[in-house]
Amino acid sequence: MADTAEDIGVLYRWPATAAFGRTVSKTKFHEHGNVRTALREKFVADIQRITWAYKLADTTMRLHGTASVPEIQIFAIETKGGDVTADVLTAIDRSVHFPIIFEVTDGKRVRTVAAHKALGGSAPRLGPYFTTQWLPIDATRRPLPTTLDLPSLYEAILVSLLPIETRPGETVSDATGRMERVRKLRREIVSLEKQLRAELQLNRKIEIRRQIKERTQVLTELTDPAPSDRG
Repeated sequence: MADTAEDIGVLYRWPATAAFGRTVSKTKFHEHGNVRTALREKFVADIQRITWAYKLADTTMRLHGTASVPEIQIFAIETKGGDVTADVLTAIDRSVHFPIIFEVTDGKRVRTVAAHKALGGSAPRLGPYFTTQWLPIDATRRPLPTTLDLPSLYEAILVSLLPIETRPGETVSDATGRMERVRKLRREIVSLEKQLRAELQLNRKIEIRRQIKERTQVLTELTDPAPSDRG
């Protein structure tokens, strides 16, 4: 399965009461930690403007936060006609001590992208980024998921970006870990299949086929959205 959720298009309608609309200087993100020269150049070359567009908080939409999700920030990244890479988003994410949902736009299209961010310690811990497909800039936006608090809202938004279906009771963190295992197994299977095509010895072919079958079985179990339903 691809890293991007190419079969979905999630574009949310953020509440007007949460509008913030503050342009943030790109250099602000260079001041937090060691940002290598190549990455600074990407900020300059790829990004036109960064806007702190919305602040989802108790004061703006009457949903209580917690220490893990005190607020949710919506950052709009306007590119210079192209895209931004995950390392640019990571630099922004690490400099802001709140969960962030990004909307990246090239002026004609827009996509929603985010990584699960765990607060605590000296620096937040970030999972892999998940993104929707590119959508027309004027695409219809859907209402936010109905939840009781900010952590539940954050979880629901992230779930909508995942390219796999979450299992009953599974958290975004758990699902992300499962996806990482899926990716690793797929890489291993591809490598083994290359070895199999190149191998001449029959006993080695048999062993490689066994390894492929074993990993394929585990992969099937990991991608099953409801393994407990199987007898």
